Amino acid sequence: AAGMYNTLLQANEPAIVIESLNGYRLKEKLPANLSAYTVPLGIPEILHEGTDVTIVTYGSMTRIVEEAMITLNEMDVSCELIDVQTLLPFDIHHSILQSLQKTNRILFIDEDVPGGGTAYMFQQVIEGQGGYRWLDVSPRTLTAKAHRPAYASDGDYFSKPNAEEIVDAVREMMAE
Repeated sequence: AAGMYNTLLQANEPAIVIESLNGYRLKEKLPANLSAYTVPLGIPEILHEGTDVTIVTYGSMTRIVEEAMITLNEMDVSCELIDVQTLLPFDIHHSILQSLQKTNRILFIDEDVPGGGTAYMFQQVIEGQGGYRWLDVSPRTLTAKAHRPAYASDGDYFSKPNAEEIVDAVREMMAE
């Protein structure tokens, strides 16, 4: 968050930062150069290298995908996890496409409603960057359910993508 705010303050242009509530529940190590740390706009970060499937997400969903990747790794499924970091600009060097060329499978995950952030990322990679040329299986999106999130302590688990749903989606892709 500090890196994103520092980048945007240096730009001196209007911007919107979307912070997920789940991000406030986590503790992360502060960078030593807190006031100078920046995040490049439009350049996704490859968090984990993999060869079987590309998983594209951002925000607090990265933690849930990493949890699912533990199970998938035990099943000998190698996942490449990409954190897009920014939607506008989005993947200016087409690094997600390069990952798709390697894995030939792609899953977009977001805690937004169906047709939200995943639809945008899907359109940018599959249509805009020509990713359809590299697909061996149908590309997938995994989003929040099409209803208001529950407020109970387990509301996120049942309303938004969870680790078990991610594992199931990847297993379906691997079997297709």
